[in-house]
Amino acid sequence: MRTDKKIKGILFVFIASLLWGSQPILAKLSYLTSDVLHTSGISFIFGTLTAFLYVFVTKKELKINKTQVKSILYVTIVGTLFADVLYFYGFSLTSSLNAVLIGHIQPVFIILITYPILKEEKLTFFDYLGGFLMLLSAVIVSSRTLNNLLSLRLGNFGDLVVLAATVAWASNAVVAKKYLMGLNSGLIVAYRYLIAAVVLIIYLLLFSYFVIDSIYQVFLGISIGVGMICYYEGLKILKAAQVGFIELCAPFSAAIFGWIILDEMFTFMQLLGLFVLVAGVYFISKKE
Repeated sequence: MRTDKKIKGILFVFIASLLWGSQPILAKLSYLTSDVLHTSGISFIFGTLTAFLYVFVTKKELKINKTQVKSILYVTIVGTLFADVLYFYGFSLTSSLNAVLIGHIQPVFIILITYPILKEEKLTFFDYLGGFLMLLSAVIVSSRTLNNLLSLRLGNFGDLVVLAATVAWASNAVVAKKYLMGLNSGLIVAYRYLIAAVVLIIYLLLFSYFVIDSIYQVFLGISIGVGMICYYEGLKILKAAQVGFIELCAPFSAAIFGWIILDEMFTFMQLLGLFVLVAGVYFISKKE
């Protein structure tokens, strides 16, 4: 793989990670006037619209084959209706930074899944080294202080909820890598969130109310759409595990957005985590 193409893939996933870092904060701001399922439904609508706009701009066909239909149904049910909604629910039970951190330790599960399924994806020494440094960075950033890091405190129920979503996302990444890479990225996202949006719209019409409660739901949907498009563009270029490792930029972006929007201050450990993160990105982007 040419180095410049690999760096392009890294940039796509890095942009996705920055957007994903904003999602817990946007969701929590939405929860001030709404609930989890309502926020999920409205945001999925705008995620779908964003994806179809990308398809229109790139002038791609909307046709998909039977295998791709089955795969999209899988990523919709497992990756969106189950994992995404569960992840949004986790925001209400744990801190934003913890949710983003746990939600992006997918590499561990991706490696376990890809070993028997995507045997052609061989990871190099630099992949493992870069991935280890990024995992370390995520732990350092989330700990905030040295005392928290040394105490190794276990998470709460919300952390377990997010962990369940993370395992589902890992299987999602493998299915998408194996069966959906021939499709336009916007088309994958459009169909994935269209089906989920329809299901939640029906729920809202029957059991809740169908109205936009806040602008944060719109921003969340756009963030989901653009983030997922960038994610799939990166997945077309990089190995599934590499993508999972690079996603670990999200905890730091979550800390940045928390500082800008919620006035949360940086700690020395978070700044240290940034340097470790940069080192991890460097090793993953090295020429194989």
